[in-house]
Amino acid sequence: MRAVGSGSIINFGSTRWHSFAGSMPAYTTAKAGVEGLTKGIARDLGADKIGVNCVIPGWVMTERQINPWFTPEADAELLRLRCLKDKLDPDDLARIVL
Repeated sequence: MRAVGSGSIINFGSTRWHSFAGSMPAYTTAKAGVEGLTKGIARDLGADKIGVNCVIPGWVMTERQINPWFTPEADAELLRLRCLKDKLDPDDLARIVL
């Protein structure tokens, strides 16, 4: 990216660690670290016209998420917490980052 004079790095964070969720310390630690990493390398690479951003979309409806965790109660909680009430799927994320 430096060689071509610009670029974009997009990391994915998680709303889960922001909600003080327990029972998943490795995941929440890693996702908190992604945000710190993003801020640090954004500062380091900005002068080279390389943008660094972290997308934190909330729950994305993938098969891996739906099968074990999606329940009517989880759906109600998701809608309660979201500002935009639509569910997100992977294509939504692709459009966001493009």
